[in-house]
Amino acid sequence: MNPRISKVSATDNYQLNLVFTNGEQGIYDCSKLLDFGVFKELINKHYFNQAKVIDGTVVWPNEQDICPDTLYLDSVKENA
Repeated sequence: MNPRISKVSATDNYQLNLVFTNGEQGIYDCSKLLDFGVFKELINKHYFNQAKVIDGTVVWPNEQDICPDTLYLDSVKENA
């Protein structure tokens, strides 16, 4: 199983700064999701910035979430 998310902070350019449970850090680009279904709501930067961690993954108030495996595998790791 891949590590889960322990901390998230959103940036102004639709990226998530992530800290994983194994101590690694990465950046996940959400801009490619903004044209799809429930993720269209994330285009509102105020809303996007409400990202938080629940149960090891990133979620927003209206129940959008991203699979923690996707966040780990597709993020650009710092110091990689």
